[in-house]
Amino acid sequence: MTTPPGATAEVTIAGDSDVVRVRQLVRSYANQAKLSLVDQTKLVTATSELARNTLVYGGGGTATVQLVDDGRRKGVRASFHDEGPGIGDTTLALADGWSSGKGLGLGLSGARRLVDEFDLDTEVGRGTDVTVVKWAR
Repeated sequence: MTTPPGATAEVTIAGDSDVVRVRQLVRSYANQAKLSLVDQTKLVTATSELARNTLVYGGGGTATVQLVDDGRRKGVRASFHDEGPGIGDTTLALADGWSSGKGLGLGLSGARRLVDEFDLDTEVGRGTDVTVVKWAR
C-alpha cells in the first residue's frame, strides 16, 4: 500500500506492542520516502528508542509519523509526545554515553546522531515532545 505525500499516521503508545507498531510504521514510511536501507535502519532505531522512552519515562503517549517533502527531497518526520514528568537536565540527557540503563542503550544523544533533524521540547511537570526527521539522500 502506498501512502500519499503528507500523509500522517498516529499511534498511541501504551505498551510494548505499540513500540513495535511504531517501528513497523516508520519502516513503511521510510521505504516509501526511498530512504536507503542504512538510513531506514538508522531512523527505525532512533524512533524505536524514542517510542520506548515515551512508554517507559513518559508513562505512554503518542507517536505521529508523516511523509514530508521540502521540494528538494523526501523524508520522514516522527514526533513523540508524552505528558510524563519531563526531563529535568536536558544537558545530561543529551550527553554522549549517558543512559538511565532502561532503554536500548542509545539514549537521546544516540537517537539524535542517527537522524538529520532533532528537536527536544520538555519541561518538568509538563512532559516531553521530541521530533526527528530523516531525509532521503
